[in-house]
Amino acid sequence: MSNPNKLVIREWSEADRPREKLLNQGRRALTDAELLAILIGSGSKAESAVELCRRILVDAKNNLHTLSTMDVNELSEYNGIGEAKAITIIAALELARRKSDAPLEERKMLNSSKHVYDLMKPILQDLPHEEFWTLYLNTGYRILEKQLIGRGGNDFTPVDVRIILRTALSLKAHAIILVHNHPSGTLYPSNADKILTQKIADASKIMDIRVADHLIFTDNGYYSFKDEGVIE
Repeated sequence: MSNPNKLVIREWSEADRPREKLLNQGRRALTDAELLAILIGSGSKAESAVELCRRILVDAKNNLHTLSTMDVNELSEYNGIGEAKAITIIAALELARRKSDAPLEERKMLNSSKHVYDLMKPILQDLPHEEFWTLYLNTGYRILEKQLIGRGGNDFTPVDVRIILRTALSLKAHAIILVHNHPSGTLYPSNADKILTQKIADASKIMDIRVADHLIFTDNGYYSFKDEGVIE
């Protein structure tokens, strides 16, 4: 019989639910158990998905490599983990293994504004709304990860500098590149764009992280803060 005082995930504070936490705080804010809970979706009558995943991880000595060696039958022994959920966990861990095996040379080097433009053009071209992205780079200016920071209307996107810095630190990024589009077609930065760029650059400098460039996209071209000498 389930504990009448036990809360299922949908009854938790919204900030504590794994999916909402990922959306609001970013993937790096989640524990291994919370990430696994998103994969399986639900637990059992006796425990939430997060509690179930915590128990599985404890049995795996909190080691994802150990967890990745478990097969469908072993995972299915847990109440709340059927064949489909076991396969989902195994597939996700296999993707993670393949990602770690990918050679660093395959990561695109972003040492010019044109390279950034070519990378982001398929994402930003023809958008009717504004999006703000951050690209995180290693010491060789190869991309570690790209992240959508905010999505707004025609001329405004909310940007949380803390999210940018938190992700940069977790990735051990050497530098970042800021990118956003102007659906209005205005190629040049607004005063708000300049102020935000300086704000991020100042905050990043404290963490010994360099803002290498800020690109503004339109459907017909781009503006580079670095190329124009606004960023050194």
